Amino acid sequence: MRLSIAFLVAGYVLSQFYRACLAVLTPVLKEELGASAEDLAVSLGLWYLAFAVMQIPVGEALDRIGPRRTVGILLALGGGGGAAAFALATGPWGIHFAMVLIGIGCAPVLMGSYYIFARSFAPALFGTLAAGVIGVGSLGNLAGAAPLAAALSAFGWRPTLWTLTAITLLVALAILTFTRDPERVAPQPGQKGSVIDIFRLPGFWLILPLIFANYTAAAAIRGLWAGPWLADVHGADAALIGSVTLAMGVAMVLGNFAYGPADKLLGNHKRVALLGNTLLAVALGWLALAPEAGLLQATLLLAAVGFFGASFPVLMAHGRAYLPPHLVGRGVTALNLVSISGAGLGLFLSRPVFAMASAGGDPVAAYRALFVFFLFPLLLGLAIYLFSRAQPD
Repeated sequence: MRLSIAFLVAGYVLSQFYRACLAVLTPVLKEELGASAEDLAVSLGLWYLAFAVMQIPVGEALDRIGPRRTVGILLALGGGGGAAAFALATGPWGIHFAMVLIGIGCAPVLMGSYYIFARSFAPALFGTLAAGVIGVGSLGNLAGAAPLAAALSAFGWRPTLWTLTAITLLVALAILTFTRDPERVAPQPGQKGSVIDIFRLPGFWLILPLIFANYTAAAAIRGLWAGPWLADVHGADAALIGSVTLAMGVAMVLGNFAYGPADKLLGNHKRVALLGNTLLAVALGWLALAPEAGLLQATLLLAAVGFFGASFPVLMAHGRAYLPPHLVGRGVTALNLVSISGAGLGLFLSRPVFAMASAGGDPVAAYRALFVFFLFPLLLGLAIYLFSRAQPD
């Protein structure tokens, strides 16, 4: 069990790295391949889209064949193959293709561990364990900041990607070797097993808008827009971008570890999610009001977005409480589908939003519009989430 979780967490470290690395890679990819920030917004959006599309088949595979083969095979073929394609890219379309493959490879990693938690541990522990995995896995987010900038400076970006290819393949092999699947649960007579039935659960829809919106801002800003914003508005170079995004990454790690104890302290998932996402909305609103404020304030607000934007495990625990045992795999992946779809759609739409807002030549106004764009869906999700049941289980 320990080895199963350890190597799945290692895979999630890679997943976090790949979704965060483009912010630091932006300057060198623009210089060598002509890939603009808008191009990389599409690349990262495609990563999330591929990740999201895979959630339904991944859920079916988890329930039918278990996490060992589901995660190990997809991570090797998609993650390892995508990293190799990235290393060979000669232009923006090569990066697009590579990120699609990597998104497919990373799609089952977190859900594999969540499936084991849901099937092998008491339901009351799910939120804490889920937050712990994301907290440890967020080391990949940190590695995609200042350490990546140092590797690019020392070795160049192509050798760095080839090294990541080898690491990804080794982790996939370890998962295939050491992970053990929980005993399969077959549906009882009369029980339905379709993912459609998950979305028919009473009250389930009320939590989905916030799950759709809560991760979008942190994913898009940390994964891409922090770099261009810091460069365009604050004059930051690659090293400074790496340092500031590292601070945001550390805050995301701390946020994931903080949400678990907060869940116990405040008594239920709903209170924690409401408080955390309200504070996230405050931080985004502050960024929208003053995107040109000093670098210290910018760093603190990015850290706040990272910290309070880490409520995904609590929302997953809230959603998990609705699920019958025979639909756990499809249920957790359906929730992840909603979350990742929000992040991917947000990244895709952020490109035209930024392009229209920057047409006047004012970068401050352009980034203000971008932060407002991330704020509105969050406020809508919070308003609907107010009507959800606190303890559906």
